[in-house]
Amino acid sequence: MLLARKNIILFVKTLLIIGFTYFFWLMFRITLEYIPFNSEVSFLMIKQTEVTKRPEYLSFFYTHVYTSIFVLLSGFLAILRKDFGIKNFHKNTGKMYIFLILIFAAPSGIYMGIFANGGLLSKISFIILGILWWFSTCKAYKLARQKRFKEHRQWMWRSFAFTLSAITLRMWKVIIVYLLHPNPMDVYQIIAWLGWIPNIFLIEYLITKKQI
Repeated sequence: MLLARKNIILFVKTLLIIGFTYFFWLMFRITLEYIPFNSEVSFLMIKQTEVTKRPEYLSFFYTHVYTSIFVLLSGFLAILRKDFGIKNFHKNTGKMYIFLILIFAAPSGIYMGIFANGGLLSKISFIILGILWWFSTCKAYKLARQKRFKEHRQWMWRSFAFTLSAITLRMWKVIIVYLLHPNPMDVYQIIAWLGWIPNIFLIEYLITKKQI
């Protein structure tokens, strides 16, 4: 019975790693579209008002895009909690994850949320997401400094739930467009909330059940 349970857990973890790797690759390909700096490609094509009228917008946008891909990777590696034969690997990747979010990814994300597509509802969601992302990551950092590692791990999971919104938001977009064919701006209002709320509910459930 115990062996069967371990095999199931190993199978689930393997599926999660494969799934994350696939979606990380898709995110990486999206990031590559903005290298070198190009303000007339993909998402930026519908943000030309901000691009032309707010010179700082592109700086925040590129900061967010370029750092978020490293946030995804370092966060995933840190949560695996394996050193892979490298001394302090978990600790150092965790530090990179926290530093990139607190200094670059979350603040730039909050700024971009102010100009999010989909009107006021979308803006509110993305701003709340950015604030919670920053707060949960900062909380995890402080708990690690205090050596309260169990609580640190739980807050890192909360932070990573918000980080994964970059992936889940796009997954929900594909599903909603395929099933409902809504107006493009309505899509943003829906996925702005669906991108992160189910994530954090799932993590809170797993924490309550002492699964993580």
